[in-house]
Amino acid sequence: MTAHSDLFRLDDRVAVIVGGSGAIGSAMAEALGEAGAAVSIVGRTAERTEAVAARMRETGAESLAVAADVNNQVDCERMVSETLDKFGRLDIIVNAVGGGAGTALFAAEQYPTSEWDRIVDLNLTTTVHPTQAAVKAMITGKRGGRVLNISSVRGQLGIDAGYSAYVAAKGAINALTRQWATEWAKYGITVNAISPTFVDTPQVATLLQDPVFKAKIVDRIPLKRIGLTQDLVGAVLLFCSDASSFITGQILTIDGGLTATQ
Repeated sequence: MTAHSDLFRLDDRVAVIVGGSGAIGSAMAEALGEAGAAVSIVGRTAERTEAVAARMRETGAESLAVAADVNNQVDCERMVSETLDKFGRLDIIVNAVGGGAGTALFAAEQYPTSEWDRIVDLNLTTTVHPTQAAVKAMITGKRGGRVLNISSVRGQLGIDAGYSAYVAAKGAINALTRQWATEWAKYGITVNAISPTFVDTPQVATLLQDPVFKAKIVDRIPLKRIGLTQDLVGAVLLFCSDASSFITGQILTIDGGLTATQ
């Protein structure tokens, strides 16, 4: 009889973590590695990407560093080829590239095209291209697979703060999650998303040093604290493992209760 905890094991599985050199992506990569998966860490900077892969190898996990621009379809195909060459299969892709919302705040009626394109590329195109490349390999492998997208509560909730491009991109991620789940179910591939609220990472450390800014965020969250990267790990293991074999097309909000109050 299989132990229930074994449902979350990923032995003999191979995962690609797009954005794996970032704070959120690296936490996810390390969690999958601890669960037994071999992991390709994909990032734009070779040095940072290799640092995460090396750290994982020190703990006994198999890992590969792949420097790639996932806005580039050729790079995405190479990302998959290098993963297959190293590990022989591909079972999971986690899309952890995104952000930049606070760097492009404009009134909706004046939102500049150049900034719109930049934010949409960063938060949507970086999910589309690598997923297409990875899923083609999953279909060819005929073993099913897992796709996990990283959305945001801003894909569900508006905010009067100039976030038009960001909310549009994250809303599209939610819609694509449902669409892809519908199209790829026949191949045994599940597609889900997690939708976090504000997460404490080095990228936002300066913002959180402002006590007024931090208090405004905490006051809106029923659990009265900022999210941590570790708060996302349990859901990642669920959606990437056999524990979620009958779950697809879902967006799980991880927000300390924020959206429950809206």
